[in-house]
Amino acid sequence: MTKLNFLFDWRPYQAKVLQNFSAHIQDDHFHIVAPPGSGKTILGIEIIKRIGKKTLILAPSLTIRNQWEGRLQNFFTTDCNFTQVSFDIKQPSEITFSTYQGLHSFYKSFETKEDYYNFFKKHQIEVLLLDEAHHLKNAWWKCLFDLKEQHMQTVIALTATPPYDSENTEVQKYFKLCGEIDDEIVVPDLVKEHNLCPHQDLVFLSKPEDHEINFITDFRLKIAQFVTDILKDEEFISFLKQHRFYAKTEENLEELYKYSDFFSSMLIFLHETGERIPFEKLHVLGFDKNEEIEFPSITNEWIQILFQHLLVTNRDNLIEYEAYLNTLEKKLRKLAVFSKNKVNLVGNELLYKSLSNSPSKLKSITTIVQQEQQNLQDDLRCVILSDYIRKEYLNCSLPEIKKIKKLGVIPIFHHVRTTTQNKNSLAVLTGSLVIIHSSNIAKLGLIDTIENYNYTPLKSDTEFVILSSKNSSKHSIVEVITQLFELGHIKVLVGTKSLLGEGWDAPSINSLILASVVGSFVTSNQMRGRAIRVDSKNPDKVGLIWHLACIDTSDELGGRDFEILARRFNAFLGISNNEKAVITSGIGRLQLPSNFIDEDIQQQNKKTLELSKNRNLIAQRWKNAISHGKGISKELTFFNEKNKQYPKQKKLYYQDIVKYTVGEIIIGLSFFLPEFIIKNFNVLLQKGIVYFLFVLSSALGLTFGYKIYKSAQLYLYFGLIHKKTDKIAAAILNSLEELNHLTTPLNEIQIQTQLLIKGNVSCTIHGANRYESTLFIKALDELLQPIDNPKYLLIKTSWFRRKLKLDNFFPVPEIFGVRKKECQIFQSHWNKHLGKSKLVYTRTMDGRKLLLKARLFHIHNINNELTKKNVVWK
Repeated sequence: MTKLNFLFDWRPYQAKVLQNFSAHIQDDHFHIVAPPGSGKTILGIEIIKRIGKKTLILAPSLTIRNQWEGRLQNFFTTDCNFTQVSFDIKQPSEITFSTYQGLHSFYKSFETKEDYYNFFKKHQIEVLLLDEAHHLKNAWWKCLFDLKEQHMQTVIALTATPPYDSENTEVQKYFKLCGEIDDEIVVPDLVKEHNLCPHQDLVFLSKPEDHEINFITDFRLKIAQFVTDILKDEEFISFLKQHRFYAKTEENLEELYKYSDFFSSMLIFLHETGERIPFEKLHVLGFDKNEEIEFPSITNEWIQILFQHLLVTNRDNLIEYEAYLNTLEKKLRKLAVFSKNKVNLVGNELLYKSLSNSPSKLKSITTIVQQEQQNLQDDLRCVILSDYIRKEYLNCSLPEIKKIKKLGVIPIFHHVRTTTQNKNSLAVLTGSLVIIHSSNIAKLGLIDTIENYNYTPLKSDTEFVILSSKNSSKHSIVEVITQLFELGHIKVLVGTKSLLGEGWDAPSINSLILASVVGSFVTSNQMRGRAIRVDSKNPDKVGLIWHLACIDTSDELGGRDFEILARRFNAFLGISNNEKAVITSGIGRLQLPSNFIDEDIQQQNKKTLELSKNRNLIAQRWKNAISHGKGISKELTFFNEKNKQYPKQKKLYYQDIVKYTVGEIIIGLSFFLPEFIIKNFNVLLQKGIVYFLFVLSSALGLTFGYKIYKSAQLYLYFGLIHKKTDKIAAAILNSLEELNHLTTPLNEIQIQTQLLIKGNVSCTIHGANRYESTLFIKALDELLQPIDNPKYLLIKTSWFRRKLKLDNFFPVPEIFGVRKKECQIFQSHWNKHLGKSKLVYTRTMDGRKLLLKARLFHIHNINNELTKKNVVWK
């Protein structure tokens, strides 16, 4: 490996990573996050060269595996002749390239695990380099993790997107294999150094077609009717009242606390039917007899929890009611809300399947292509990525094309073909089907010998031909089509995300349309990476990434398709659309509507198309935003959506208190006082001024007391939100420091809490490293989210707080809740910043009771806002 030497100069951000490498590798792990285009492959080769031991490099696909060897030869050797490499894991060399699937097949070829481990010991392979290890299936992960545990000394992990949106167990497995993140290269640094081009994400919206709207409407009406009927169903109400949790509550406490959501849903349902809930049922939840209890209204989500438990979770304990449960199950199956042992009255997945593949998106794509053709003309290099080919539509006639109801490569090809003015620059590239315009056959001859290919005219449009290779060419068909695209003979290329979404390199792409329904931000970010690479032939390139969403117009939040699209945006940093541009993650930066029921989607799309016309403005926004920041920090936003903006709101509550208090005095002086003096002059003489004032204040209190109480309650709440968040943040940071989770000195870390519009609060820390920032934001998020199932609770209570119904319950964040000792350290810092509290262990019977009360309380508590985590360049 000593023969390998990087032939060029390191980019500043790469040099910084390498400078810190020796410190990070002390624990035999080096985990780096680097976006597409940052040169992480080259960094990986330099790192294994510096380690100087035999290495196994694993990639998620053969294409990416081959790229590793190509980068090694082209960037680290002068003659591309480094021979100490192998693609055969059975015959390893100094550097062996393989795939995760290849390793798993190799693992299965051994009779015992010991033989498998001994093979690597025998060949002295001591370093594992993992490229995008989040692609692993369970079986692949196991043979890899076992190898690491039994033999490997060093693990290098490189990724563009850690799988933060996966299930918690998957995330834990990923970090268990790769180690904590040691370093990160961020997009603003790459744009600043001209290693990525300025770019913007644009969302183009569509409304469902008539048949889809009818489907959604019918579904919602049927569910609404079912809910109405079940609330009046005396047989079902009687069945619930006979359930052991309700009929014999005290005898089933342990199980009841285990299924607290179900018990809550039962009480909420029965309360909605008009049943009076006996106090002994509420006492189990920790409520006192004189405590005011506000039941939340019944929702589809609560009924879903109720039926999930009855029909699935605890069905085995209801054998005597099996015939009745079968009747209920049939009703739900008829409504298409019970499948694979899952009740879904909200209909998210069912409606999502309809909207995500909506044919309305085909019209969106043609509109975008036409706009981009106007915007860029001959400079356009547009790629459209979809999940499926849909070959069954290959030879559709024009009337049949208009009836296509599915999204895919061929439906997109047909729609663009029949609406564009530039058919000759359109092509299809997938693993099994390639289509080009016949005018490009001659141009193909400039790249490769025409005789190496077969050409079959397309039946639906003979101007196009299906292209296939005779296997005698030195060039792959993907390579040839890519070159035609780079040269501009092909300007609009439709393909599958499996072929073009990862590993495929065409720097000229300046417009990418994501017609994929995959919500994982790992895949989304990989696909985005195709459009944001710099193009040496076009130094002023600005890339646009178009995202499609079909809006459920009956849902003010836009529906499931938009929700999954929004989830993609949590994965990557981008520029905001407002005047004072900032670089941040999340879909909020695009300033899309917050309520889709009242929004004119067509008008919103016009704004989006207008934005696409001014690529120079996008580049300028990047330049301005980068100059106003130094690095990224994680930020938590605490939402407080109200009708009025926060400053006006707080001022209004303050004025209310003053108004009613002063009003009481004025009215007392002008009306009550003279009348009292006249009518009660004898009382005043006999019992004195003190008694008189008592009677007066009582009368005024009856008149204005409630308004003063409500104004004080709201003012205290809104007045404390900002400061309370800051104090909670201080308690978390002090606890992290005392428990040795911080390596950065505490005096170098600053908490920044800001009031935003509508009373929202953002909180971040400056000066901490990425790992410390992640721990801090995670703990703060857990504290501000509705209570789930924490091991410990903090209860902050007093007579005054109970009367004003301010927050009483706070979950102890997981990082402090492992052992009681850590909890007590956190509690001491909490008490210092926020006042006295009581620590409760929720795994006892009494603790379960309080936890259940806390969860029910949080459902209708005034502090029922949500949080959102963002990454911000500041």
